[in-house]
Amino acid sequence: MTTSTSLLTPQDCCVLLVDPQPGLAFAVQSTDRQLLLNNLLALGRTASAFSIPLILSTSATKVYSGPTFAVLRQALPDIEPIDRRSMNAWEDDAVRSAVQATGRKTIILAGLLTEACVSFPALSAVRDGYRVLCVADACGGATVESHRLSLDRLRDAGVEMTSWLQFLLELQRDWTRHETYDAARAIVEAHAGGYGIGLSYARDMIKPPTPAATPSPASGA
Repeated sequence: MTTSTSLLTPQDCCVLLVDPQPGLAFAVQSTDRQLLLNNLLALGRTASAFSIPLILSTSATKVYSGPTFAVLRQALPDIEPIDRRSMNAWEDDAVRSAVQATGRKTIILAGLLTEACVSFPALSAVRDGYRVLCVADACGGATVESHRLSLDRLRDAGVEMTSWLQFLLELQRDWTRHETYDAARAIVEAHAGGYGIGLSYARDMIKPPTPAATPSPASGA
């Protein structure tokens, strides 16, 4: 079991999204599905903004689960999903090899469903010496109670809990880090509800939008 109290950096980690597919979202009862999709998209955009390797795994695309959510495909056009048969992504050679190939020993994990396709690789990766953080608000369970129990079991096994917003802020840490400022702020404004509205408001108060110029009358009018 690998746990740590150290803050994350973009160089430490990779992101593993497991089965963000609409067919599985039909079963989600632990949270609002639109909010779940918002949070998965925010997590994917965060990985891209901080140049963090992202592995995306799918299952049963042709028979039940369908393709990756369209908004994720649009936001992450360069990510090729790894389709697998095993319920445990860690038992799929291609998925596990893709994680190992990043050289990172910290896995940021989210997806569907919490009870199985999130829990199983999390437990297996911890067993194999990885530090694993579960982005709990980007996971969906079949019931509120089973989602909670799954997260409790993961926590007991050494998996750390986080949210997509905490993950982003932990990576940014200082709004004077200009190389990621614009992208990080745009993600917060688009996906973080009231906090995003507040950031947008603060920006407009500090630097109000420039009014559009009024066209001058045509000569001779």
